Amino acid sequence: MTTRSTVVDYPSKRLVVALPQTYDEARERYESLVPEVDFARFSEMASWQATLELAEINAPHGFMRSYRSDITAAMSGSPSFWKTTQYLMGNHTIAERMFRHDPSVMLHAPLRTVLYVDPDGDTRLAVDQPSLLFDSYDKPEIAAVGRELDGLLAGLITSLGGDTPPQLGTVRKAS
Repeated sequence: MTTRSTVVDYPSKRLVVALPQTYDEARERYESLVPEVDFARFSEMASWQATLELAEINAPHGFMRSYRSDITAAMSGSPSFWKTTQYLMGNHTIAERMFRHDPSVMLHAPLRTVLYVDPDGDTRLAVDQPSLLFDSYDKPEIAAVGRELDGLLAGLITSLGGDTPPQLGTVRKAS
């Protein structure tokens, strides 16, 4: 048994994307494009193939929501006035293709996203660039899935009406 600890430094880019809708409209649109995952239904699947097929149906844009926190409500009564919702979005069938190589990838899967109103009243979506997070695991199989997630995120941003940051590239599928 090894008792050696490691520290991994890695670059990160926070992508902050302007969205054309009001906060409430953007939140409704985001939640329709990234539906809530039905963990109970997934646990009933008879095989991994059935799970993959259900994920294709339930995640039409590649992602499902596993968590939502209304930060606005949580901060009610405080001097902080921001309209903000935090999400965890991902797809466990995609994450599995990284998890099989290193279980610690689950530190970054699902992805954390934040929808909020900035000081000028504009709606923003903030997310860390997936490929940079997953490149830090120093395994080409994991990095390839991270690049695929960049492409899926680009597609989601486009569907939300935002301008896709060029860092995300285009949709690619890793094996």
